[in-house]
Amino acid sequence: MSSPEPQGSQPGSPPVFAERPTEALVPDAYRLGALPLALAALSGILGLQWAALVFTALAAFVAWFFRNPSRTIPGDENTVVSPADGRVIDVAEVERSDGSKGLRIAVFLSVFNVHVNRVPLSGRVVSIERGGEAYLAAFNPDAETRNVRCTMTLETAAGLRIEVAQITGLIARRIVCYPRVGEWLRRGERFGLIRFGSRTDVVLPADAEARVLRGERVRGGSTVLAVLRESIQ
Repeated sequence: MSSPEPQGSQPGSPPVFAERPTEALVPDAYRLGALPLALAALSGILGLQWAALVFTALAAFVAWFFRNPSRTIPGDENTVVSPADGRVIDVAEVERSDGSKGLRIAVFLSVFNVHVNRVPLSGRVVSIERGGEAYLAAFNPDAETRNVRCTMTLETAAGLRIEVAQITGLIARRIVCYPRVGEWLRRGERFGLIRFGSRTDVVLPADAEARVLRGERVRGGSTVLAVLRESIQ
């Protein structure tokens, strides 16, 4: 089902976000993979076959890490899809910044997961805030408050607000979040990524109905995390 969006021709409607990255291989792969490929070639010229194999394998891993597969988005506009591939490490009630209660679903991404992030629900970007200073392991409970992060708040067509937090991990050092405040994002679209191991949290209205349990494996854009109880039509 297609996501509702404001009509760009109407005065005052928010601009629509241009989904990215959309390439089958995130462009970072070429830049980061160039060095190990060059070292592999140099090692081969020097007759260091073992080194050539190691650097070739490293370049292949970089390319595999930055893979960006297409996904079929399930459900309708009340269906919350996973923002990332990985394992669910928390499904719990939390207190939001405004003092209200919310349902948080946290997904841990290992270095073997796809690291491109997707939009869990359609909405307009209300704010994008960066913070934190630590690089603890993403599954560490303290990571949710101390690690470097980027939190994007979306407002749905019905006025509901949700948060999507990209959180670094022990190895991750760079968060990429392309949208800008005011833009309209469609459910399931790709909007950024985190390099090399991370965590992505979604905070929903407290009455949202979770459809996953702790320990379950999920796929960004194609696994249903929760269903909203309130219609957004």
